[in-house]
Amino acid sequence: MKRLLRNNANYIILEGFLSELLKRTIKIKQLLDSESNKEHSLDKFNQVDILAENEEDELVIVEVQFTSEYDYFHRMLYGAGKLITQSHVRKVYSINIVYFDLGKGNDYVYHGFTSFYALHTGDELQLSPAQQNEFGMTRAGDLFPEYYILEIQRFDDIAKDTLDEWIYYLKNNKIEDYFKAKGLSQARELLDYDKLSDKEKQAYDRVLESRRGERDAFYTARIEGRVEGEAIGMEKGRTEGMEEGLRNVALNAHKAGIHLPDVCALTGLSKDKVQDIIYNS
Repeated sequence: MKRLLRNNANYIILEGFLSELLKRTIKIKQLLDSESNKEHSLDKFNQVDILAENEEDELVIVEVQFTSEYDYFHRMLYGAGKLITQSHVRKVYSINIVYFDLGKGNDYVYHGFTSFYALHTGDELQLSPAQQNEFGMTRAGDLFPEYYILEIQRFDDIAKDTLDEWIYYLKNNKIEDYFKAKGLSQARELLDYDKLSDKEKQAYDRVLESRRGERDAFYTARIEGRVEGEAIGMEKGRTEGMEEGLRNVALNAHKAGIHLPDVCALTGLSKDKVQDIIYNS
């Protein structure tokens, strides 16, 4: 799970998962090194799986826990509280993916947050205008961490929405073809790759590298041909220059090893015309 969420340079898988859970679009600015929070060798918080900062300067903790811990709630509190005291952040979200029964309940997704209500009037405590301007929030409780718990083993394998599609994957290590949750299509590609043998992975990587080389040659030929065409066009006129430019694109593409149908698609010339250019040059 840690490798999955860290896989893409643009964090699209992690962004997809968080967006489906938090019900708003999340864009990740950077992944942070949780080891920097370590104070001594027994500090459990240094074991956090994912620590990310989004574009709104909020921190997100993602932990995956397989073995039962009776004090796991305290661990959640400790981790989020420590970030609040050590970092100048607007908000902390603690997301806990657990594969055991944590507490007693009949659901598989729980959300915890802080609210302050007046004992006599019942109204909720709000931030002052100065605080609202500083933190970009309204409620006093908004400054406090929010907690999400996903109890994977309680999920009944029936995906009723896009968040359920993610939970189905987390439980079964499988993504159905019709799933459409954000980030899952990229996760599916990584999952399919992981199922390959070492020999198959090497062959697949070679194919990707070959395709990248062909794509680079394709665009290089196109750019070089256009530049040559523009230069010639300045001397011979626009029409002749365009014709000469297409001729050079076709030749450069052919020299780069691009197949004939692709050369035709690139230049807009017929098969016979491209062959004539190649054979008479």
